[in-house]
Amino acid sequence: MNKPTVAVIGASANKEKFGNKAVRAFLQQGYDVFPVHPTEQTIEALTVFRSVLDIPAALDKVSLYVPPAVGMKLVGEVAKKGCKELWLNPGADSPELCEKAKALGLNPIVACSIIGVGVNPHDL
Repeated sequence: MNKPTVAVIGASANKEKFGNKAVRAFLQQGYDVFPVHPTEQTIEALTVFRSVLDIPAALDKVSLYVPPAVGMKLVGEVAKKGCKELWLNPGADSPELCEKAKALGLNPIVACSIIGVGVNPHDL
């Protein structure tokens, strides 16, 4: 059986940032994690991808940890790549982004993906 997959857009090497906590939470829960960041090389010993379109796997989830204005620019790439769930985390969500995601055929979930996967972010 294949592991579930997730892309964390806005992943961070800084362990204090939620973009890093999400990577660790999904790893703890058995996901294949694909960090996405424009300049990082590795995060938590994982190869970092510049774009969600560069990820060589189908995605179950995409979790956004970028400001809504950045998310608005990236949501088209997410729609092109495809995913079952698009998580708009606190600080990354906006009504406009949610509506655009729906219009592109995505299933946006406005909530913390770390909690959604069953981990308390303050325990990371």
